[in-house]
Amino acid sequence: MKQILSITAALMLAACGKADAPAAAPAVPDEATVRVVAGGEIIGLTTEAGAHSWRGLPFAAPPVGELRWRAPRPPEGWQGRRDATAFGARCAQMSNALNASEGLEPGLFIGAEDCLTLDIYAPPDARTNAQDKKLPVMVWIHGGSNVWGRSSSYDGSKLALKEGVIIVPVQYRLGPFGWFANAAMRDSAEAPEDAAANFALLDMMAALKWVRENIEAFGGDPANITIFGESAGGHNVAALLASPLAEGLFDRAIIQSGSFDSVPLAEAEFSGAPQTNPSAMIAARLGVTDAAGLRAVSPEALLGAYSENGRGRLALATVIEDGVTLPSYPLREVFAVAGAFHAVPIITGTNRDEMKFFHIANPLLTKKILGVFLAPRDKDYYDAVSEYLSRIWGIRSVDQPAAMMAAAGHEDVYAYRFDWDEGGRFLFTDTGQLLGASHAMEIPFVFNRFILFGKLDKILFNKNTARTREELAIRMGAYWAAFARDGAPGNGPGLAQWPRWSTNGGSVMRFDSTNDGGVGVMQEVASFEALTADIKADPRLSTGERCKIVEAVRFWLDDLADAIGEEVGCAVGPS
Repeated sequence: MKQILSITAALMLAACGKADAPAAAPAVPDEATVRVVAGGEIIGLTTEAGAHSWRGLPFAAPPVGELRWRAPRPPEGWQGRRDATAFGARCAQMSNALNASEGLEPGLFIGAEDCLTLDIYAPPDARTNAQDKKLPVMVWIHGGSNVWGRSSSYDGSKLALKEGVIIVPVQYRLGPFGWFANAAMRDSAEAPEDAAANFALLDMMAALKWVRENIEAFGGDPANITIFGESAGGHNVAALLASPLAEGLFDRAIIQSGSFDSVPLAEAEFSGAPQTNPSAMIAARLGVTDAAGLRAVSPEALLGAYSENGRGRLALATVIEDGVTLPSYPLREVFAVAGAFHAVPIITGTNRDEMKFFHIANPLLTKKILGVFLAPRDKDYYDAVSEYLSRIWGIRSVDQPAAMMAAAGHEDVYAYRFDWDEGGRFLFTDTGQLLGASHAMEIPFVFNRFILFGKLDKILFNKNTARTREELAIRMGAYWAAFARDGAPGNGPGLAQWPRWSTNGGSVMRFDSTNDGGVGVMQEVASFEALTADIKADPRLSTGERCKIVEAVRFWLDDLADAIGEEVGCAVGPS
């Protein structure tokens, strides 16, 4: 359970760092975007980049009142033409430090339960070209620890225009609205899927069904859908790969810095550690235990019951082994069994310096110079602890699951590592050193839209690296789109071959700018044995610092910490 807590905490921190786009000018409907979908006629707009876009399209009925904690129901249609130029409301969540750009303090209730909408970005000639060949569809699942985020943060215009694909960011119920294991809900189920705990996964499936049924109207191919997501979104992609209910809903999958872990049903409902707030504890805290009473609780009160510190962080279990949307055993084990997961072509990857994203705000590791400029307290130790914990993330999210799938007979697995670390410097703050190739850093490159950390972006993505950044972004978008087209990411003009994963040689595609090695294949397989040997021999570390890293590893996995600790001469056993 400790590893689930650590990942949840990490992903929440990631949510607090990803910047929403600045408020856009009022949208102007464009007659060229009139389309007819199952609900009726819609009109969208042309984005600043030149793509056609439709926003706030409902793919399910509002999950409110009696529909809270039930599987999504079909949406109702509308009379006349629906204006699809405005984004739908974000799903109910608590604000955090990131929302400062909106003038919001952390810890506020924002959003709405009526939020099950999606957005579409397409080339303006998509429907015309579809007469000859329909375009691949890429459905984006946003991150944010499954408690925060919204589709409007991800503008797919440039990727759609450059690569001739259709991008569909979707929203899903967040926090306890999307992830809630409770016997009262199961007992009041009106349909088998209502007995789930992962209602957010059901939302994603409903969105995929809507896309299958309607995307031809936008020039998309309903028989060629790729799901891709980062962080918690990547975790959800892995869960969809393992869900028996998602059969036939997608054709390829990309997991960016995701996870293959899950929470047992009993832990989510009754016996989890206090910091996970099992649903029975929440019900007691609210003073209601029956289904009707829980559904009547205001969204503000429900989120408040989960709030850990009043600063926007919610603590709860997500991706639960509910026996409905997922098997009743660990998610990771699903990928070791042939036929237990959807054997579509899969890409899984991480960023080289994932953990620097979380370490940059750790006062034990960083300091402020003159009260403003952030810098590591000890550069060598900062780099070392970030490196080893990031390697653990890579092993558990790339090497191990890829090897498991290969052993189960699934050959269409591709791996990558993102290495770009050329962030700019301003006086004492060096973002290249502090962040490197951190968690979430690949998102601007995939979308070719360099908005990530708010005010820090001006330093991070400075003009000195603009040309090579753009080159790498175009290259990554081309690989992602090539994969979406036919399941082979190396099939495209000017693209180097991207070999399938191999347990013999590794075959990991490395993404970096031409300033630092460019794009190419690394032939290596990461392992905990090699990591342990490197910690033991690392000249940057004292014995005490090695032991500190062992305890940091314990936050992920007790057994691994014990093994490393024994090898490097540190005390073993829970701290």
